Amino acid sequence: MPVEKTEKPGEYPFTGGIHPKMYDVKNGGRLWTMRQFAGFGTARQTNRRFKKLLAHGQTGLSTAFDMPTLLGFDSDNPIAEADVGMGGVAVDTIKDVQNLYSGIDLRPPLSTSMTINGPAIVLLAMYFEVCRKRGYNLAEIRGTIQNDPLKEFIAQKEWIVPPKPSIKLLVDTIEYCVKYAPKWNPISISGYHIREAGASPTQEIAFTLADEISYIEACLERGMAIDDFAPKLSFFYDFYFDFEDDFWKEVAKLRTARRLRARIMRERFKARNPDSWKLRTHVQTAGRTLTEEEPLNNIIRTALQAFGAVLGGCQSLHTNSYDEQISLPSEEAAKVALRTQQIIAYETGITKYPDFLAGSYELENLTDKLEAESWKLIQNIDTMGGMVSAVERGWPQAQIEEYEFSYRKKVESGEIKIVGQNFLFDEPAPDPKFSVSERAQDDQIKFLKKVKKNRSRRNVEKSLNHLKRTLEEDKNVMPEVCEAIKALTTLEEICNIFKDFYGIYSEEA
Repeated sequence: MPVEKTEKPGEYPFTGGIHPKMYDVKNGGRLWTMRQFAGFGTARQTNRRFKKLLAHGQTGLSTAFDMPTLLGFDSDNPIAEADVGMGGVAVDTIKDVQNLYSGIDLRPPLSTSMTINGPAIVLLAMYFEVCRKRGYNLAEIRGTIQNDPLKEFIAQKEWIVPPKPSIKLLVDTIEYCVKYAPKWNPISISGYHIREAGASPTQEIAFTLADEISYIEACLERGMAIDDFAPKLSFFYDFYFDFEDDFWKEVAKLRTARRLRARIMRERFKARNPDSWKLRTHVQTAGRTLTEEEPLNNIIRTALQAFGAVLGGCQSLHTNSYDEQISLPSEEAAKVALRTQQIIAYETGITKYPDFLAGSYELENLTDKLEAESWKLIQNIDTMGGMVSAVERGWPQAQIEEYEFSYRKKVESGEIKIVGQNFLFDEPAPDPKFSVSERAQDDQIKFLKKVKKNRSRRNVEKSLNHLKRTLEEDKNVMPEVCEAIKALTTLEEICNIFKDFYGIYSEEA
């Protein structure tokens, strides 16, 4: 017998989805936003890829940045030499952001996503200043910047300053966006990178929600009232969840996260506006499940994961390209990944059903089990004093490492079978299909040197001194970062001010 379902999609606690009609466009619903991650070489090169994806029917831009940008280094820093433009696009000044989105109308219905964390406040200021220069109304601009500092310390390890000042800078961006850009999501709390680092589905849910709890508490300490910002944060808090090896558990994971988050917002934080309770979800298919061997198999993996994300009720979706384990996505692979979403949307009929799997005994059972396990982990973190304290003790990091070690042992022994890699394997990995030329790196460095030569050094120094003074006064630094951006101050110059003031974080073993 199916389990009794007492709630419908759009009803608290939103287990089956946050909208009554979900994707049923004919009856008042809307499709998820279709995004493809793109970024490589110079801003102009990535701009050309953006335009091709939009021409193929993509409905939202999603920007990947190179390692130097993620770590707050300029392209001409010797430490950045081998990585400029390699894993994403290189951005040093507002001039790069202008080139990145040149010829693209950034107003609705388009929305832009930027996957960056430590220097997020700087990239967000650059984007906003580009919009202002074009005469756009910032209050109408839609998009998301990841800006999730705690998951960097837990999983991705790309930070600029220690945890507490990182959260302070995050709250500055939230406060600024609530006032000036209410449709922009100033944070995308990322379970994706936690999962990619090796976490279990339960750990992904619990650690992501525990991160959000820390951020909400910081906003409340700033003096914001919960229902003044939570309706916007529920829109801003764009969780990344990683679809991986257990199809049904991953579907249940999204249901669990929505239910738990709704209860946390209503019962723990006493939010009273129903919009404060809703968790809006962005899903990226699992990069770590892709194989170098027989890469065409990755098309099937990605299609199944994307279908599961839709069954789970996501609001935004990125599908990985089949060649991502051997190179940056080629144009062909990126197009196939986008077509995967479009086939699910227009050819399967799944969009007719708001919650197709509602009442399935196994799925409801899995959801209940994941909820109980995740809540127990959240309570453990509470007893440590919250996620910041837990991170400083290394507790979530150790939990992830333990689970990942166990998982890898099962793969190596063949207990977990990966077709084409450790099971039914018959061909070696192919050569990369796409790569960034060294010329692109040279072009980026030359462009940066030209910008530095032609700007006013006096204006740069003036803006940096204002930023230092604002940090000393413990005020919101976002306005001063915006002023520095207009003076053509570089990413590294601003990040160095943060490092000098807050110190540099080193993780203990």
